[in-house]
Amino acid sequence: MLGNFSYCNPTKLYFGENSLDYLNTELLKYGNNIVLIYGGGSVKKNGIYDAVIEILKKSKKNIVEISGVMPNPTLKKLYEGIEIARNHHADLLLAVGGGSVCDYAKAVSVSVNCTEDPWEKYYLRFEEPDCEIIPVGCILTMAGTGSEMNSGAVITNQQTKQKIGHVFADEAIMPKFSILNPKYTLSLPYYQMVSGIYDIFNHICEQYFSGTDNNTSDYISEGLMKSLIHSSRIAIKDPNNYEARSNIMWIATWALNTLIAKGKSTDWMVHMLGQAVGGYTNATHGMTLAAVSLPYYKYIMPYGLDKFVRFATNVWDIKTDEKNKEEIALEGLKAMENWMKELGLVMNITELGANKDMIEDIADVTAIMPGGYKILDREEIINILKESL
Repeated sequence: MLGNFSYCNPTKLYFGENSLDYLNTELLKYGNNIVLIYGGGSVKKNGIYDAVIEILKKSKKNIVEISGVMPNPTLKKLYEGIEIARNHHADLLLAVGGGSVCDYAKAVSVSVNCTEDPWEKYYLRFEEPDCEIIPVGCILTMAGTGSEMNSGAVITNQQTKQKIGHVFADEAIMPKFSILNPKYTLSLPYYQMVSGIYDIFNHICEQYFSGTDNNTSDYISEGLMKSLIHSSRIAIKDPNNYEARSNIMWIATWALNTLIAKGKSTDWMVHMLGQAVGGYTNATHGMTLAAVSLPYYKYIMPYGLDKFVRFATNVWDIKTDEKNKEEIALEGLKAMENWMKELGLVMNITELGANKDMIEDIADVTAIMPGGYKILDREEIINILKESL
């Protein structure tokens, strides 16, 4: 392990079929004014909304709702939520939904008492909050983002076509508690399920494909990836398989709760490329990552060849007999590609609505991260995006 670090994750998790039973216990810790935040209405169709409302009413909470949080929460929606939470004098923001709803709740939490424009402060200048933060609790209905146990919040500015994530340094922004019932994920459409699966996988890759030391975090990452590949193959054949879906949900949490990033650098360029594509197409997050991943990894492979060889052998069980390092690494990426196709992921940005005329504009809003094996320049980003068409 290289470097020095501290580690603290204050989020309390309740996992399993009976996890919602603990909501009342958590509600006792907060005041009476609750803002219930959810998305497009699926939580009402599958009964989760009614179950949560019943608990809130029995706890005699004053409830106001923010509904219609979209898969890529917009700045306009953030401003709306700030106003609602501020007027309600919110004591707790309760997010019921997938990662976007949880992200949105955290963005609202740091903005309600902020005297500046949150887009400027948090998403352009990347400053930390200097105001009171409203506590957040999450009831998760989709596995993928890991937002239930981290401090990240992604917001899209539709006017500028910028989709930006801010991972806040202050652990107070992490959800105070998260409720994870794998059964809540069973009603997801297949497209959303596999999109979430790849989002999980790429979160691990972003932290794995960096650094050169013999790092404990990388061994954990390999185990998580192998478990995810195994469970995903069960889930795509039998989406109602509780064991597979519960494993996927648990892997998602540990893929991005900061544990496997400790003691090493991290990359995140696939996310920067994917988020830039998402800002222009409003496409599903996991699919934007899938569409740009292979062109990016093939490009940086020569700069981190030993790690790609390790990925091929330890994750995909590629045999090394009479092969050079490049051949082994490419076989690993081919195995990854075959698995992605097996899931039915979108493999190019054209299918997501991007075209060659957008490429330079997308490149212009792609943030460049310094933690990977190769720091890209604008021309390299353009070339990778072209390879992703």
